[in-house]
Order: sequence, then structure tokens, then C-alpha cells
Amino acid sequence: MKRFESDLLAQIQRRGDGVSGRVLVACSGGGDSVALLVLLWTLRKSLGLDLTVAHADHGLRPESEEDAHFVRQLCRALDLDLVEATLGVRAHAASRGLGLEMAARELRWDWLRQEAGRTATEAVATGHTLDDHTETVFLRLARGGGLGCLHPLAPRQGPRWSPLAETRRADLRAYLTSRNIPWREDATNAEPFTARNRWRPLLEAIRSEAKELDRHLFETHLQAEEAEQLARTLIGTWEGSRWFIRDEGIAFKREAWSERDLRWTLETAFRRLGWPREATLLRGLAPWLAKRLFRGRKPSSWGNFHLNLEPDGGYLHLRQGPAPSRT
Repeated sequence: MKRFESDLLAQIQRRGDGVSGRVLVACSGGGDSVALLVLLWTLRKSLGLDLTVAHADHGLRPESEEDAHFVRQLCRALDLDLVEATLGVRAHAASRGLGLEMAARELRWDWLRQEAGRTATEAVATGHTLDDHTETVFLRLARGGGLGCLHPLAPRQGPRWSPLAETRRADLRAYLTSRNIPWREDATNAEPFTARNRWRPLLEAIRSEAKELDRHLFETHLQAEEAEQLARTLIGTWEGSRWFIRDEGIAFKREAWSERDLRWTLETAFRRLGWPREATLLRGLAPWLAKRLFRGRKPSSWGNFHLNLEPDGGYLHLRQGPAPSRT
């Protein structure tokens, strides 16, 4: 077993991904998914895996049939079963008013879930990499996602398994080259028609200055996740004594709340209620609420939120209708 392969095996075992038995490996023919397939095939006995390959033809590029032929040849070489599908992405995008990328993702995952269910598959393995994680973080930061941007890419999310979540894209290609294994290049990945594609050259410029950007970012996110878990645990111990969900709103005990404590409590409660919880919204709402919970005397509103004061605290709920002015 090569060092790169043993390192990946150690990562999977350290994380406790908990995958064994039948696994459906999504393979487009690109470098990430080919490396995924070859690595899992190499580690299949160590992990107790029974692999089947899945390839979806999105019908968006003239080279798609060549990609499918390449995957068939690879499966023959590895002696693996292959399931294939041709997806009507353009028609689905037009009927649902979606972009081609989103439509392709929807159809692909619908099909993969169906195949997984049909074959009683344990997981669907995908070639998401550490680079994908970094790209996703910057995309979310640009949209104002707050602390939620700092969640590391989870190796397991439902049926999806991403064993390469801590592996760089360049390292995967170097591994394939070392084993003389070819892959297909999708030229559309370099075209700036999606936000992710536009971010890629920007991030490459940053990596030229910060070589370990991706790994340092991932470690930072692991630490942020641990800190968030600790904060949520603390907020959970306050539920029932300092705050609680009542009907379709949040009841707070009347006391001197810090803005920080209120922001974390609001984020937890809003998540439970399904309310919007953008970072800028919570940062504006928390000081307004802290002031009124401590010494407020009359009901008041902030945007679409309304606070009713009660003898021992306050009750925050959403107003119906147009947003009033802040009072």
C-alpha cells in the first residue's frame, strides 16, 4: 500500500466515518472522482467495502459520451459493476426555472438516491475535496453566512460520504500520475459561468502566497465547530430557566442579558423556529432586545419582530404584514 493510500485510510479511521458494506461510487471520469474510485478500490478490503460505480451523463457537453466510455473502461479494468443514467438536465432546468448546475445536481442526486435504495447501499461516495471545502467557505462568506460558513465539510451527510474531504485536489492528481492512471478534464470547470468557477482562480492566487491555506482553514473550522458546540451546550442549559420556546415565539426572562448571550440564544431559538438568522440581523436585533428586556416598559417592534413585555420577562414573536418602523 502506498503512503498516500495509507494516509487516507488513517484519516477515514480517525474520523470514524462508519462506512462499510455496499457503497455506490459516483464517478464522472474527472480527476477527483477517478482518484476516489481507485483509492476506495485499493482500500476496499481494509474498509470492508463492496463497490458499485455510478455514472450520470448530463447531456450538456459533446464529450459526455467519451466520458461515459472512459468510465466503462475503468470499471472493466477494476472488475466493478457499473450503473449508468442519461439525465435530461436542460429540460429539467427549463421546467423548474433553475440554472443548469443546480438542475444537474438535483437530477443526479435523485438518481443516486434511487440507485442506493434499489441496491440497499450503505452510502454514496463522492469526490468532494479539501479544495471544494475552501471554495464553499468563501462562497458562503461572500453571501454573509456568519459563523455557519465555518463548518467543515462533513464526511457523512445522510447517504453522502466524502472520504476525500481532507485531501487536496492537486495531491489526488499527483497520485493518479504516479500510478499512470488517466482521467478526463471537464473544460467547463474553467469557464466563469458559475460563482464557484469564478472563485477558483482567485483562490489559486491566494494559495501562491499561502501554500497551506486549505489545511489551515480546515483546522480553523474544526476549532470553530468545537467552540460552537460548547456555546450551544451552554445555551441549552439555559433553556427553561432564562429562555424557552412558547407557541410560535421565544419567551425571555427579564434580566440583564449581554448582547453576546442574546445573539447565541437567538440563533439557537431561530433555528428551532425556522426563522431567518443572518448574522447581520442577529447583531442588530440583540442590542435592541437586551435594552428592552432589562428596562423596557411597553411593547415595541424591530423590523418584523415584536416584543410583548410581561411581568417576569418578554415574549418575542414575528409580526404579520409589512415591516413597521423600529420603535
